[in-house]
Amino acid sequence: MAVAKKQLISVVVPVLNESENIPILYEDLKKNLGKSYEIIFVNDGSTDDSGEVIEKIQRKDKRIKLITLSRNFGHQVAITCGMDFAKGDAAVIIDADLQDPPSLIPKMIVKWQQGFDVVYGVRKSRDGESFFKIATANAFYKLINVLSGTRIPQNVGDFRLVSKEVLDHLRESREHQRFLRGLITWMGFSQTGVEYVRSKRRWGKSKYSVLSMIRLARDAIFSFSFIPLRIASILGLVTVIAAIVYIFYAIYINSQGETIRGWSSIVVIVLFLGSVELIAIGIIGEYLARIYDEVRRRPLYVIKQTSGLVAKKNRKN
Repeated sequence: MAVAKKQLISVVVPVLNESENIPILYEDLKKNLGKSYEIIFVNDGSTDDSGEVIEKIQRKDKRIKLITLSRNFGHQVAITCGMDFAKGDAAVIIDADLQDPPSLIPKMIVKWQQGFDVVYGVRKSRDGESFFKIATANAFYKLINVLSGTRIPQNVGDFRLVSKEVLDHLRESREHQRFLRGLITWMGFSQTGVEYVRSKRRWGKSKYSVLSMIRLARDAIFSFSFIPLRIASILGLVTVIAAIVYIFYAIYINSQGETIRGWSSIVVIVLFLGSVELIAIGIIGEYLARIYDEVRRRPLYVIKQTSGLVAKKNRKN
C-alpha cells in the first residue's frame, strides 16, 4: 500500500545486538512503506556489528538514519531518542527482532488516515513465548489497570503508529523512568488496535529478561499510580488499630491479675510491625528515588555519533 507523497512515515527501530535480523527487517520495511519514509535505527550500546550492518544498508538507501548512543540506555529511552529525531507526519515504533510484522504497517497507516492518532498492534497470539511470560504479562496489565487511572490495552507492546501531534507531546515529556505505552495512553488521544500474530524470534535472544520485565513493571506502577503510597498508609493505620486493641487487651488481662504469656507471639508481632515499616519505607524510597532522578536533570541519553542526520546540540533530552 503506497503512502501519499506528503505523508512522510518515520520508522523508529531500537537496536541491541540484532545484526542478523536487521537486513531482513529492512527489506520487509521497504516493501511496506512505499517511497516516502525514513528509518531511524537507534544503536543502544550493541556489542556486535549491528552498527556496521546498518551503515552498509545506509550506503544504498539514504533514507536510513543511524543514531549510536554512548552506552546502553534501555529500550524505552532508545525509542525516545529515535522519536526525538523523527521528521515524519507519523512515526512507527517497531523492534528489530522480527517478531512484529512490518506487513501490519499499511493497516496502521489506513487507521491513522481515518483520524486515529495512535494505532497499536494487538497480539492475537504469541508464538514461541512461554506460558509463564504470557501469564505474567496478563497479570501485569490487570494490575496496572487496577492501580492507575490509565487503562492500558492488554496484549499490546510498543509496536504502534503515532501521529505527529502525539510525537510533539512526547518530546515535551522528559521523565526518566519511562513507560511509553502507558504515557501514550495517558495523553488521551484517539486510539485503536489492529490484531496480528506475533512471530517467534528468528535470531538471537530476547533482551527482556525476567529482571528487565520486573523493572519495567515497577516503573509503570510507580509512574502512573500513587496507590502504593496509600496502601502503605492503610497498612500503618491497620497496625495502629491492632496495637491499640492489644494495649486495651493487655490492660484488661492485667486488671484480672493474670500475666500475659507468650513471648513467641510478641516476637511475631514485632517482626510483623517491622516488616510493615520496611515495606512502607521501601515504597516511599521508590518515589523519592524517582524525584531525585528527575531533579538531577541529567539527559535521557548521550549520543556518540549519528549518520544520515545532524545531531541537534540544543535538543533538550
